[in-house]
Amino acid sequence: MRRTGADPVGHDAGQDEQSLLRFLLFLGSGLTVAGAAVNEIQDHLIEVAAAYGAPHARVAVLPTYVEIALEPGRAATLEPTRALRGVLRLDQTAALYQLLREAKQGDLPPDEGSKRVLEIVEMRPRFGRSLTIFGHSVLTAGICLVLQPTWGDLVLAALFGLMVGALKLVGGRWPSVQLIMPVAVAFVVASTTFLLAGPGWADADLRAMIAPLVTFLPGAALTMSVVELSAGEMVTGASRLVSGALQLMLLAFGITAATQVVSLPGADELIDSPQNLIGWWAPWLGVLVVGIGTYLYYSAPQHSLPWLMVLLIAAWIGQFLGNQIFGGYLSGFFGALAMTPVAYFVERRPSGPPALVSFLPAFWLLVPGALGLIGVTEYLDQDAVAAFQDLLGTVWSMIAIALGVLCGYPLYRSLFRSLGWLRVPL
Repeated sequence: MRRTGADPVGHDAGQDEQSLLRFLLFLGSGLTVAGAAVNEIQDHLIEVAAAYGAPHARVAVLPTYVEIALEPGRAATLEPTRALRGVLRLDQTAALYQLLREAKQGDLPPDEGSKRVLEIVEMRPRFGRSLTIFGHSVLTAGICLVLQPTWGDLVLAALFGLMVGALKLVGGRWPSVQLIMPVAVAFVVASTTFLLAGPGWADADLRAMIAPLVTFLPGAALTMSVVELSAGEMVTGASRLVSGALQLMLLAFGITAATQVVSLPGADELIDSPQNLIGWWAPWLGVLVVGIGTYLYYSAPQHSLPWLMVLLIAAWIGQFLGNQIFGGYLSGFFGALAMTPVAYFVERRPSGPPALVSFLPAFWLLVPGALGLIGVTEYLDQDAVAAFQDLLGTVWSMIAIALGVLCGYPLYRSLFRSLGWLRVPL
């Protein structure tokens, strides 16, 4: 039953209060693990608390815990975020947001809500292990197509995708292994690429090496960190920024370690001109292949594939037009500006996934991760100036994407309200 008024416990001495606190803490922890911005999480939890009769609740979300007090001046309760281990898949994120929508109505018993959060965390993937690994290979091939590879690059990237998908699936069982996974995978992939490219045994260059490593790039985390910093969430934004930067450093370290074991080929052998090596259509096909691979590997919710395709195409067209008119550094801004209104519009469709689900594959199209990794290789090839310029360009592109997301939501509100397409409050 929906609760009203300012007292969340009613006449039950503390039991309802503890149940509500537990539900809010579990829900906040789940949204944090899903990767939502903390300012949005706090707004969601305050709205849920008000629906259950606690309109003056205070919420603070930090990188490793959630803190909630149901009334000003009362003792706060903490819940460590790490209690919900790992990273949520797309189907888990969608289920969590469905639970959030029900909670905002105030009709779901808090104990039942807490139970459902734990069930969502323990959900099994929609697809089996073999199909999940195959999905990672498809995703890797799609990213490679976006980078305009040769046919040899495409085949090698798909094989790398199978190997990396299997390693990630095995390593995901042990949290302690997840930290070193980027180093190990980058070392194996880079070593193999250098071995094949040096003697000319195979048509291998940076595109084949970069594509399987893109799923390790913290594009969403770095972009969300800028969004949170702009919202005044200094602690969480800075922590997410440091975490994302560490992930990039681990990838760079793995590539650097590979050069100490395998002789590094010349830059001209690793970086080919990216002009229609397969055909002009390759990047456009790659966008669709990325969507299919994401759907399989991350167990996207049912009926979400067409919506994922719509968002990816919108992001790619925005980036393509931005690149044609304003150049590469601003292309990410226009890609994010185009995808954000589409993502929030799709979220309001009956079969549409949450915007957070749609954002993940789009980030891999917009974040120029290849630029940063190529910069590492140029540095190892004694071209430190070019490496610094490429890495600086990656930073500026991250900021451009974050600004695109920041500007995209107000654009969505104003555009669709003015057209009268939205008949529910935003």
